[in-house]
Amino acid sequence: MRHLIPSYIRVPVVFFAIAGLVEYFVDSGDKPAFIEQPIILLFLFLILLVLIAIEGIVNSLDNILYQSLDEEGKKRYEASRSKTPQFTKLKALYSKLVGKQKPIEEEGEIILDHNYDGIKELDNNLPPWWVYSFYISIVFAVIYMVRYHVLDADDQFVEYEIEYAEANAAIEAYKKTAKGLVDINTVEVLTETADLNAGKKIFETNCVACHMADGGGGIGPNLTDKHWILGGGIKNVFKTISEGGRSGKGMVAWKQSLKPLEMAQVASYVLQFQGTTPANPKAAEGDIWVPEDTDE
Repeated sequence: MRHLIPSYIRVPVVFFAIAGLVEYFVDSGDKPAFIEQPIILLFLFLILLVLIAIEGIVNSLDNILYQSLDEEGKKRYEASRSKTPQFTKLKALYSKLVGKQKPIEEEGEIILDHNYDGIKELDNNLPPWWVYSFYISIVFAVIYMVRYHVLDADDQFVEYEIEYAEANAAIEAYKKTAKGLVDINTVEVLTETADLNAGKKIFETNCVACHMADGGGGIGPNLTDKHWILGGGIKNVFKTISEGGRSGKGMVAWKQSLKPLEMAQVASYVLQFQGTTPANPKAAEGDIWVPEDTDE
């Protein structure tokens, strides 16, 4: 079955399959992974060398197997090889990379005199792909040295700090537009009709029993005057809804029942009661709250 797909076809197909998997699993942004992270290019190059080396070993084993066959076996083997598709240019390129190899019956001409425990060594030339790889590694090393040790380009630590800062900036920018990620530090008064209507629905479902529908107060304090027990303004109201009232008394914390956006919506709706006139206003409680800035 191997001979139906020549090695000069198998190697590129397997290599590009591995490269595709690397690109798929490595998150490198808009650019290809080997451009964003040059180390991946080196990794893929090493993978290619390994694939070529494996093919060379397999071909050598095939040659040894062929020599061990009888005449009839060799005929069947050659017949199967004759069915292999011919890709002349690719085959020529692959042969050039692998280099010329001595047939096994002529290896006696290149056996070296020395041996180790009966193991002898052939005086083969290095295959061209190995030599080219060695030259490429030298060029890579020179470029790397000049770029990072002479021209002082950003190394991986500086690049990490830059990317980390960019990521934090992107997160903060996203938080400003992602209402669902609101917290005590980022909450702002919501003024869109849809948000206020959602806040009204939450208030009527959970809050009217204590604060009355018009915010005039009952069990809970009056929400229409300027007095606040735990502070006014969107941040304080949001915190009170989230964490609850005073320890041992006051309303419960709603952070387990309501989402951050929902708490921001109902807090914004509560602030709409300021300055209105309820039917039966409860006496003021707490202190008059003065905002620290005009945004509150």
